Amino acid sequence: MESSSHLLLIEDDAEIGRMVSRFMREHGFRVSLATNGKPVDRIMADNKIDLVLLDLMLPGDDGLSICRRLRTVSTVPIIMITALGAEADRVVGLEVGADDYVTKPFSTRELLARVRAVLRRSRLFGISRRQTAVFVFDGWRLSLGTRQLQSPDGLQVSLTSAEFNVLNVFCQHAGRVLTREQLLDLAHGRSAVPFDRSVDIQISRLRRKIEPDPKDPTLILTVRNGGYMFTPAVTSSGDEP
Repeated sequence: MESSSHLLLIEDDAEIGRMVSRFMREHGFRVSLATNGKPVDRIMADNKIDLVLLDLMLPGDDGLSICRRLRTVSTVPIIMITALGAEADRVVGLEVGADDYVTKPFSTRELLARVRAVLRRSRLFGISRRQTAVFVFDGWRLSLGTRQLQSPDGLQVSLTSAEFNVLNVFCQHAGRVLTREQLLDLAHGRSAVPFDRSVDIQISRLRRKIEPDPKDPTLILTVRNGGYMFTPAVTSSGDEP
C-alpha cells in the first residue's frame, strides 16, 4: 500500500522540495527530505526507504556520486531528477544504477505516476516468488525472493533494481525476441519514448556481469531491427537454494 511507502527526496531547491513533499504526502506517501548528500547515509540507516527521488544537480556530492554510493550498499529503486535536455547526465545516471528519470520542469502527476510504476514493478517481481522462487540458466541462479543473482561459482553478483527487473523478464521470455518497447513495458511499467535507450544501458551492464565475453555476447543477443533475445535454457524452482 502507498501509505506504507517511504520516499527519500534529495533536492536542494527549497520550493521544489516543499512542493513534491506536500504532493506525495497528500497521496499517501511518507517523505524524508534531504537538501544535499550529507544526511543520506543516516536517513537510509534509520529508515526503511522504499524509493529515492534524486536530483542530479546538488551542492557538494552531486547526484551521480550519491547514486554510486547508494548502489554499493542498496538495491533501493532510484528515480533521477534531471535538467531538461541533459541527456548525457541521464545516460550516466542510468549506467551507475538509476531505475528511471524525470526531467525538469516536470508535472507532479507525472512524477507520481513514475513513482507508482517503479514501486509496483518492484513489488510485483517480489510477489512473483509465489509462482517460482528461482530461475536457473547456464549455471546462474536468479532468486526472486531475495532479488539476488548467484554466479556458477557460487558468488553473489550485485544487481540494481532495474537490472534485476530486466533479467527477470528475460528469464520469463527466454528464446523470444523482445523489442525495447516490450522490455520497457514489462520491466519498468512504462512505454518507450523516442530515443529512450535506458534498456540498452541496463543490458550493457548485465552483459558485463553475466557474459563470458561482454564484447561478444552469447546469452543476450542483439537482434537487428528487432530488439534482444535471451538465449539460454531457463528452468525454475519453487524453492530457494
